[in-house]
Amino acid sequence: MDESLGIREASLAEIALVFLKLGTVAFGGPAAHLAIMEEEFVRRRRWITHADFLDRLAIANLIPGPSSTEVAIFVGQSKRGWRGLIVAGCCFIIPAAVIVSVIAWAYVRFGSLPRASGVLYAIKPAVVAVVIQAVGKLARTGLRTIPLAIIAVLAAASRLWEVSPVLVLLFAGLASAVSFMLKNQNARRSVISPAVLRLPKIFASAMALAAMGAAFPVTLTRLFLSFLKIGSVVFGSGYVLLAFLRTEFVQHLHWLTDKQLIDAVAVGQFTPGPLFTTATFIGYLVAGWTGAVVATAGIFLPGFALVAVSGPLIPRIRKSAVAAAALDGVVAGSLALMAVVAVQLGKASVVDWTTLIVLAVSLIMLLGFRVNSAWVIAGAAVIGWLIR
Repeated sequence: MDESLGIREASLAEIALVFLKLGTVAFGGPAAHLAIMEEEFVRRRRWITHADFLDRLAIANLIPGPSSTEVAIFVGQSKRGWRGLIVAGCCFIIPAAVIVSVIAWAYVRFGSLPRASGVLYAIKPAVVAVVIQAVGKLARTGLRTIPLAIIAVLAAASRLWEVSPVLVLLFAGLASAVSFMLKNQNARRSVISPAVLRLPKIFASAMALAAMGAAFPVTLTRLFLSFLKIGSVVFGSGYVLLAFLRTEFVQHLHWLTDKQLIDAVAVGQFTPGPLFTTATFIGYLVAGWTGAVVATAGIFLPGFALVAVSGPLIPRIRKSAVAAAALDGVVAGSLALMAVVAVQLGKASVVDWTTLIVLAVSLIMLLGFRVNSAWVIAGAAVIGWLIR
């Protein structure tokens, strides 16, 4: 049966409300966000098919910026064009940015972060359960052939050997395209839209604009351009973001100490929504409420621009047999990365019998009773708070 036959439309108001909710309750980082989005938009609301969701996940992993936020922007764009793109992205980001700004205000006033160890203690194994559920659901569509399953296994092994996520995805896409061409020697390469060729120019322009910041004194303009540069080039996890932030704000500009930077990253980890709201915290430390807004706009703006450019290309890529095969490989690689994240989170999160029980109960609630993942995470947070 064609999945697209059951796809529902969505108003801008509905898009706004749903993404505001997700931005408020989506704890656990990109893998957890994507798992929650898959449940919300593919299975519950039927806004997008599994195949379309995976295509957008694959493209989001290939462009700089926060992948889960870019998937959110992609979903909004698919439902309501450029208006949906802006509404979905902003509504996913704003709740987290507000929460982080308030924490930054308390941090500046009281000199320390609020204690959240108890809440995180129970949330983490619940997040692992959510990611496991999502990988299993998406694998049915993304790993539909034996070659794609083999590519996913090889991609996961490569990532466990500390190969860069971008290289893992490029390998997966190339391997899938080569496999397709070997099986279909008569396959012809379709010409992809010239817009694909313009993507490197977009990156170069963003970098050139950001480099102009060297001519400015320490101002809001410099703050914006610094985060615009970082948002234009950062691939991978929050640890990659940490390296860029340290180089820019500790070593180069001397605006932060190492302790302040670590605290900023910690806030991004234990608050809901995108991890890139670390920028919001830093912006507040540097220039107060205005700095928080400017820094948030700077780091997320490249993601909006890249999604706006790449979104219309996905259907054209699918029309080229070889390009579609490469995209299938990137999808398989993306699922492998999610699986590796689940393993790594599991090792760090399941540390005793209590966390093992939280993981098991979460899996039972998700798989057996189909409870909404947001409620599972919220319930785990309450349990953690009560225990600790």
